[in-house]
Amino acid sequence: YTPWKMVYENCPGINKANFSLGEKILDFKIENSTGAEKKAYVDELLTLHDRSMEYFPKNYTLASVTSDKASILYDNKMASDEEIYNMLSKAFKEDRANFSDPKALYLYFSSLVNLHEAGKKDLQEVFDVYDDVTDQIDVENEKILQQINKLLPKEEAGTLTSKEKSQLKSYNSYSENYGKISGSIDSKLGALADCENLIPLYEKNYEEKKNDVDWVKRAVGRMFNKECTDDPLFRKLFEAQLALEPSASAYLYGGALKAKDGDSKGALADFDKAAELETDPKKKSDILYKSATVSRRFSKSQARSYANKAVAANPSNGKAYLLIASLYASSANECGETPFEKRATYWLASETALKAGRVDPSLSGRANQAAASYSAKAPSKTDIFNSGMAGKSVTLNCWIGATVKVPNL
Repeated sequence: YTPWKMVYENCPGINKANFSLGEKILDFKIENSTGAEKKAYVDELLTLHDRSMEYFPKNYTLASVTSDKASILYDNKMASDEEIYNMLSKAFKEDRANFSDPKALYLYFSSLVNLHEAGKKDLQEVFDVYDDVTDQIDVENEKILQQINKLLPKEEAGTLTSKEKSQLKSYNSYSENYGKISGSIDSKLGALADCENLIPLYEKNYEEKKNDVDWVKRAVGRMFNKECTDDPLFRKLFEAQLALEPSASAYLYGGALKAKDGDSKGALADFDKAAELETDPKKKSDILYKSATVSRRFSKSQARSYANKAVAANPSNGKAYLLIASLYASSANECGETPFEKRATYWLASETALKAGRVDPSLSGRANQAAASYSAKAPSKTDIFNSGMAGKSVTLNCWIGATVKVPNL
């Protein structure tokens, strides 16, 4: 600490290590002190973050510095929800491109929810920030998934270099963190986004906002995702979007309404039109995935077809694999002739679920949990032994049309 402090105070701009190593030194001091001494080190660390941006602006951005400071203040209980929210809100609005820290994204949203619960912020602001934060998580995770996609074929071929193995491990870790934070944010939002809250809010604001295309798109999208499509307001919002911007997603919502009315043929036509209109591969994949979620109500094979198209458009769409896995699992009683053959379907469901976590590590928690659940329902080692099927294959002669290899004992 003493030699670092001397260099830092006399020649702060001589080397970036003054700040990167200074942060580590002060973190250690904070962890190993109490009371006034600890507070002094915390204040010194906060100042160091401010000065890092002054001396090395290319390395330390407003968003990264503010994220670090908010985390320090939160961990040391030195700021109110209002203070944390205000500082992170400013950084997010002024430097969104560099706002990528998972913990800061969570703090930004959770502090706002706390303020709403205290009667200091309205529900519309909660939804607006939720959309912004989840969009940002998607953007940051997508950057990582692009790198993972480049390395996965080499991993499967066994040709990764040691450097690439290290990179893939790091990318997977970052993506998993975004997945955990995304789940925490959804939990924090909780019942605030249920239909009974959404519908009155949107009805209240409809006349004022009906010509605001961004508001309409977000409102109809949230109602669709929360399955509030039975309410007449959903149709009104959908028609408003169609008038303002007849985009791909508008046809998706139209298809969902037709599916609810029992017009599966019309629904499929709208889904296909939605996918045809969208040119961005990721957005096209998301539309195809949503088409799959609606199609499963009337055709599992059609749902799988859309999910496979979603993967073709964006190989990182792990949600599509999870959907296919759930379709397989829900068909266990429809496939195979013997109880053993029927339960073999769960092996296929488990394998498919695990693919979701490989292509998108942010989903690894959900994927592993689903895979374990499916595996528990598959034939046990005793079942395999008694059946004499170890190492053999089971053909699923139903809509699935796949062959499953029975594990060896």
